[in-house]
Amino acid sequence: MAEFSGDSVCLDVETIYLGGKEHIVRTASGSVSVIVYGDRDKPALITYPDLALNHMSCFQGLFFCPDAAALLLHNFCVYHISPPGHELGAAAISDDHPVPSVDDLADQILEVLNKFRLGAVMCMGAMAGAYILTLFAMKYRERVLGLILVSPLCKAPSWKEWLCNKVMSNLLYYYGMCGLLKECLLYRYFSKVFYRCLESLVSIPISPALEFLLQATVCFLLFRNFMLMNRRPDITNGLKTLKRRTLIFVGDNSPFHSESLHMIAKLDKKYSALVEVQDCGSMVTEEQPQAMLTSLEYFLMGYGLYRPSYFSGSPRSPLSPTCISPELFSPESMGLKLKPIKTRLSSQR
Repeated sequence: MAEFSGDSVCLDVETIYLGGKEHIVRTASGSVSVIVYGDRDKPALITYPDLALNHMSCFQGLFFCPDAAALLLHNFCVYHISPPGHELGAAAISDDHPVPSVDDLADQILEVLNKFRLGAVMCMGAMAGAYILTLFAMKYRERVLGLILVSPLCKAPSWKEWLCNKVMSNLLYYYGMCGLLKECLLYRYFSKVFYRCLESLVSIPISPALEFLLQATVCFLLFRNFMLMNRRPDITNGLKTLKRRTLIFVGDNSPFHSESLHMIAKLDKKYSALVEVQDCGSMVTEEQPQAMLTSLEYFLMGYGLYRPSYFSGSPRSPLSPTCISPELFSPESMGLKLKPIKTRLSSQR
């Protein structure tokens, strides 16, 4: 997967996704696809995608970014969890199959960890997936090392989100994947500038996320997931007692930007930091994955994890990694000017 020579690392990005092994884990709430990449003796990183996406459509941009891939694959064995029916080539879910609750999905994650005999794991989730992982961390705190959340949700749906999901559900029911629905989904995932650029690339595959959304089997998944997320409870009250280090990324053009600000304000100041990425939508992993790298490096330093030393200019701290405080997420403290990124600390709120 990776070859090291001199002061550089060569990543074969094709094998990042094609070289993993898929496992089907049977749980009380249905079968779950888990694709495992890397050395299983390393610490575990689990990922959980947004509704109706899978690991390819939600995290490919980040893992295809060579520096980020080197950082993550050097330190972790990655377990990509796809909710029931979301895996590549999944069979359609029957109409009479009950829609799981958010608690069911959180409990599924525990069953997956037990299946692979994993202890405490690092968690990375996007939007609805970030909500599920946060709920999992609240219920099973001892099984979580830390949380890396992208445009997370934590409150019950606002009237605007509830109405939007209801409208999209009706569009799906009556018209399938129509043009208006695609516009709504593009708004959910990407900044306006980015998806207008995608639309102009007529002859080029626009994005794995969008290609996946165009598949016929996804329409029913979307319908079920709109129902699921419209029923989610508010988990804000549990955030203060979470006591797990949390790094949040959100684009300033994301429809969930205010929700991320609300979440960082409720988390314990000692354990949390927020990175706002300018001119970006919700899917920072796809739209601006390179903007995540520096903050990820400093976050993982707190666990004694680094990029391979073959990279020149990889940050090193004279302090014991476990003593690194959230203040080091500040660009000024890093000695760097991160123009495209606005970093906001919970301690400043």
